[in-house]
Amino acid sequence: MEFLCHHRDRSDSLALRMELLEEHWSYMDRFAQEMIARGPTLAGDGETPTGSVHILDLPDAATARAFAFDEPGYQAGVYRDVLLRRWRDLLGRTMWDFPGGPTDGDRFLVLGLGAGEAADLTVPAGRGDDLIAYGPLLSDDATAWLGTAALLRAPGPAAARALLTEDRYAGIEVHAWRFGGRSQ
Repeated sequence: MEFLCHHRDRSDSLALRMELLEEHWSYMDRFAQEMIARGPTLAGDGETPTGSVHILDLPDAATARAFAFDEPGYQAGVYRDVLLRRWRDLLGRTMWDFPGGPTDGDRFLVLGLGAGEAADLTVPAGRGDDLIAYGPLLSDDATAWLGTAALLRAPGPAAARALLTEDRYAGIEVHAWRFGGRSQ
């Protein structure tokens, strides 16, 4: 079962986040085989972290909840909230398989929060070279569509947002993002 986890930082938690960085990475190292994608979301300066995104293949929802809430930054109070949803990998690859590599172009997390009938359930035509991860957000039992999440390379936030069908979502969030982990 695949899950998307987005820990969102509290506005005053940067110093604590940096203090716990090695603990965070050591915790994530335990899930290296399960990782599909990972990395920080960033403020407008492109450097200051505002959250952490992890997409993983885990055995069940209980394991996913333990992953999200046992994370050292969560335990210490770095995050203001956590979005944890089932997710379906429509690309069938990890971020390490992305042909654009970890540094070519600007990268974004796009979260479309569902409102009604499911949308964007297939990989957008002509965007495959820019997509790092793409798939629907689902209910715990995977029977209800709750939105769509993507990691992609795009020339800017507006182009990233245009990936999704605007009028099919209650809201669309676009966050600057970069490849994460020790290899940065």
